[in-house]
Amino acid sequence: MESTFRIRLSYSDSSRKQNVERNVCNKRRKSDSAGTRTTSLKSQENYFDYVNNMKEKVIQPCQLTFECYRSSIYIGGRYLKYSRNVSQTRWVIDDERVGEASVEEILGGSILPCFQGDGYKFHAAGREDIDVRMLGTGRPFLIEIQNARQVPSKDIIKDMEIKINSMENQLVKVKNLDVLGNQGWAMMREGEAEKQKQYSALVWISRDLNNEDLQTISSAKDMKIIQKTPIRVLHRRSPLERERIIHWMKLEKILGSSQYFLLHLCTQAGTYIKEFVHGDLGRTQPSIGSMLGCRAEILQLDVTDVKMDCF
Repeated sequence: MESTFRIRLSYSDSSRKQNVERNVCNKRRKSDSAGTRTTSLKSQENYFDYVNNMKEKVIQPCQLTFECYRSSIYIGGRYLKYSRNVSQTRWVIDDERVGEASVEEILGGSILPCFQGDGYKFHAAGREDIDVRMLGTGRPFLIEIQNARQVPSKDIIKDMEIKINSMENQLVKVKNLDVLGNQGWAMMREGEAEKQKQYSALVWISRDLNNEDLQTISSAKDMKIIQKTPIRVLHRRSPLERERIIHWMKLEKILGSSQYFLLHLCTQAGTYIKEFVHGDLGRTQPSIGSMLGCRAEILQLDVTDVKMDCF
């Protein structure tokens, strides 16, 4: 196994750098008008400058710096997010924080001290909106520890997982926490491209739900949809058309309500679920609204499963 320990050597010379001709030591001669050869005064001046410069280089000490560090260590697992007011990463708009906390800060702040590292970076297999809960099996994530000075034992990592899951606010929990090699990063990137995600959404429609609607939705299998970049993210995403697949769907009636229902669905990674429900002013085709022939609005959304083999 390749070692993560590294040594960096840095050399610096504080003496002044002067441009000196390489052949300055070779005294060039030229003929004067009388035919005699004399030494060029300019060459003599350059020679003395060169000698003085060499003296300065000898007098001025150089600096050789040894810097020992460790290449990044990855700790991974799956996280669950139970709050609709916690973002995945720290979110600041116009110097104002959005949300009460972030998954990145909760996990990174708890894990970094155990490694005594200089810092950390948070990576996840996709992301959910701040108002979306991450339930079920959780979302795979990696925390990259920079220049860790120690690697905790499995027992300490297990205690770390218990400590995170026992936090008083219960905003975020983790599972399958473990130290991974560089292969963990490769596994997550490979699985992310092929993953499927399952959701549960609370939906309202503008008319009463009937049995025909149940059949219309549940009969859709591996349905292809076209989604233009949603209006809500156009300010930060390129205006593109994306083809996505809805693998399956089913409706669950809510007792005592004829216009509200739970929509359970499994989709290809990268599908905009909110827009698939309400249609985004026709920018997603087809949508739940267009399939049922009425207005549809999504009120709440949960991610219930991220199907990936890693972690």
